[in-house]
Amino acid sequence: MSGLVECVPNFSEGCDQAKIDQIIDSIIGVDGITLLDVDPGKDTNRTVVTFVGDLPSVEEAAFLGIKTAASVIDMKIQEGAHPRMGATDVCPFIPVSGVTVNDCVELSERVGKRVGEELNIPVYLYEHSAKTPERKNLPVIRDGEYEGLAKKLADPEWKPDFGPTEFNSKSGATVMGCRDFLIAYNINLNTRDTRLATDIAFELREKGRSKRTANPESANLLDGEIVRNVDGSPVKVSGKFKDVKAIGWYMDTFNRAQISINFNNYKKSTIHDVFDTACELAVARGIRVTGSELVGLIPLDAMVSAGNHYLKKQNRTRGVSEKDIIDTAVQSLGLNDVAIFNVEEKIIEYAVQAGKGKSANMSGESDKGQLINMPVTGFTDELASNSPAPGGGSVSALSGTLAAGLTSMVAALTHEKKGFLKKKSMMEEIGIQAQQLKDKLLFLIDEDTNAFNGILSAIRLPASNDEEKKNRQESIINANCYAIDIPLKVAETSLKVLELADQLVKEGNPNSVSDAGVAGEMALAAVRGACMNVQINLSDFSGEDSFAEKAGSRSEELISDAETLHKQVFSNTLKVIESL
Repeated sequence: MSGLVECVPNFSEGCDQAKIDQIIDSIIGVDGITLLDVDPGKDTNRTVVTFVGDLPSVEEAAFLGIKTAASVIDMKIQEGAHPRMGATDVCPFIPVSGVTVNDCVELSERVGKRVGEELNIPVYLYEHSAKTPERKNLPVIRDGEYEGLAKKLADPEWKPDFGPTEFNSKSGATVMGCRDFLIAYNINLNTRDTRLATDIAFELREKGRSKRTANPESANLLDGEIVRNVDGSPVKVSGKFKDVKAIGWYMDTFNRAQISINFNNYKKSTIHDVFDTACELAVARGIRVTGSELVGLIPLDAMVSAGNHYLKKQNRTRGVSEKDIIDTAVQSLGLNDVAIFNVEEKIIEYAVQAGKGKSANMSGESDKGQLINMPVTGFTDELASNSPAPGGGSVSALSGTLAAGLTSMVAALTHEKKGFLKKKSMMEEIGIQAQQLKDKLLFLIDEDTNAFNGILSAIRLPASNDEEKKNRQESIINANCYAIDIPLKVAETSLKVLELADQLVKEGNPNSVSDAGVAGEMALAAVRGACMNVQINLSDFSGEDSFAEKAGSRSEELISDAETLHKQVFSNTLKVIESL
């Protein structure tokens, strides 16, 4: 998956569905955008929209959403309970995966400049994008709201970062910038006592609490006396976790108290660390945590981090599939406690993929390109059809994938075996590497077919004049280069799998040695098959001789290395089997 950015613009309209729909249509009309959520509030007269995409797509969608909002919303007549400055009140950009904070800061600056110059709307930058510390905080910038905006703009200290200093009575002003991903998360308790939930919340949150003396009659610190300074003010004690906000409340729906938590930086203070600490604090107060609830979406890396944390605590190998890691996180955090935790709805990267799949199916387009999502029978039936793709290249990648899966399995079985305690770290590392190679090869299954289809598309390009002929020829050469490069990657990756299989035959559980041996066979087939595809694609190649020579030489080298290593793996496998 390419870099992913989340955008959560807040529009000052929550009652007129027709206007909301116009704004939404302008956003989702941009290619590469996946709409995750639309949350209109009639009481607040405000709609929060959540969408994701790559940098260019989000840039265009954010601008068009702000442009549409400026055309359909008139702030002169808009009223609502929520604080607001303009038709688009705030537009944050959040790095999710494959992009940096700096990328999103630059993104906010580009969008802000366009909004200011093209739409004549004053724009203030906040959070990571803020040019001065005074403008980092959203409530500070929003102070006075729309009604006080004309006065604010007249103050030289509040000159917008982009756009005019004149008051735009129809659209107001917009605040935008890069902020960290905010995770809203609730921890469930087996009590209806909100004071116990609040007591734990005070311990967890960065802001902390007023220091209190222990009350021998109660484990709840709220029952103790406040410790005061000489001037009578309470002595303040910081909480345990940075960038964490927390309160205690009662949920009628679930008939229990919850600790409601916002993670402003989930990488500094992790969900699993906060959850574990909450469990300890609950036990100390005579209650227990029953599970937790995620409100909204969560980045994949936060769930993977939690899953790996609990696998380590359980002394289990982390060299397992991403699915197993996620399942471990869900179970350990009790995320199914009050509602079913659907990973395709709750994990942002999965939600994006699910959204793309739904869009394709709704449009009636074939999902044949997604070979890895087919059942075995579907894949083999597609393979056995009269279509030239998928073919040997995709099968070679699949063979390498199966080899990687087997190496991971043998590593995991060895890791769990009592007699191999000294090799736990080695087996875990092999398992992690095998999973990484497996995921890479899975991608290459489809990519090999895509590369072949790219050649066909290039061949079909028009060639009615010299310019078209030149463009067609260049496209064919580029497509052929890619079709050669992909099987080379398959071969190189599969050779690494073969190296892991070699290690497992020597160091792994002897009872699983045949599985390691089969992994070696499949890896060899993958290398040989992929290199065959390199060679046949080179036969039709009309590009630079140096590229062809390097590719041809590399494929021969890979076959030689794989065959040499395979002899060793095969021989050692049989020796171990004979010794059993």
